[in-house]
Amino acid sequence: MKLTKILMVLLAVTLVSACGGGSKFKSYNGPEVTQVIVDKDARRMYLMHNKRVLKHYPVQLGFQPDGHKQREGDGRTPEGHYLIDKRNPNSKFHLSIGINYPNERDIANALALGRDPGGDIFVHGGPPKGSRIDGSKDWTWGCIAVTDKQIERIYAMVENGTPIYIKPSRKSAMRPMLVN
Repeated sequence: MKLTKILMVLLAVTLVSACGGGSKFKSYNGPEVTQVIVDKDARRMYLMHNKRVLKHYPVQLGFQPDGHKQREGDGRTPEGHYLIDKRNPNSKFHLSIGINYPNERDIANALALGRDPGGDIFVHGGPPKGSRIDGSKDWTWGCIAVTDKQIERIYAMVENGTPIYIKPSRKSAMRPMLVN
C-alpha cells in the first residue's frame, strides 16, 4: 500500500512537470547575432549574423511611433544606433533586453527642450490581454514589443553588447534633430 502511494505521487509529479510548459529560458547554439535591426515603418525586427537574416519578427512600438524619442512620456521609440546593455529575467513583460537609451545625444536634445530624456527602453514580450503583435496597434511607452514566445528566443540569441539599429520612420526623416 505504501509503495502504491509513493508510485502515485511520483507519477503525479512527473505529469505535472511535463505539463508545465517548460522554462522561459531557452538555449541557442546557432550563429552569433552580430546586429539587431528594427524597421519602424515595416514594424519588423531582424536578428542578423553579418548580412544574413537569422530570424525576423513583427513588432509593436511606442504609442506615438513617428519620430525619435525626445523626452520621457512622449510614447516614441528611439531611433538610431544603440547597444543591448542589460537583461531582465523578471520583467513584467515576461522577459526583456535593454537598449542603452539615452545616449549623450539624446540627453543633450532633451536638456535643450528642458525635459528629462526618459529611459528604461527594452525589447520585451507580453502584449496587454486582447492585443496581438501584428503591427496593427502600437501600445508601449517607447519599447519594442514582441510575443512572449518570441522574446524567449530573442533573449537566448542576443547577447549584451550587440548593436541595435532602430531605423527612423519616413515621417521621422522629415524632422530635424535639435542637437548634432
